[in-house]
Amino acid sequence: QVQLVESGGTLVQPGGSLRLSCVASGFTLSNYAMSWYRQAPGKERELVAGISSGGGVTNYGDSMKGRFTISRLNDKNTVYLQMNSLKPEDTAVYYCNARRLVREYWGQGTQVTVSS
Repeated sequence: QVQLVESGGTLVQPGGSLRLSCVASGFTLSNYAMSWYRQAPGKERELVAGISSGGGVTNYGDSMKGRFTISRLNDKNTVYLQMNSLKPEDTAVYYCNARRLVREYWGQGTQVTVSS
């Protein structure tokens, strides 16, 4: 059974940091490009960050560049999103995504709330 399980979301103050984790099971993580997306209330889902299957190529949404870092440990079946200098506008549900050709999997999401 394929699963992506996100964790690490919580309430954090503006300027704070948070690390999200996504643990994969039921498929070979190293064969898949991985991404983090987020969706705020009333807004469309947007790309936060992506990383190639081997980890050598990353890309970020414009508002995340310089603040967020995506990484992966294929031998631990885990993808991370390190978020620094968090802002209230980063408040959203964050989703993990795995993609290989036409095959795609999604996690259930983890809530990140940035507020004082």
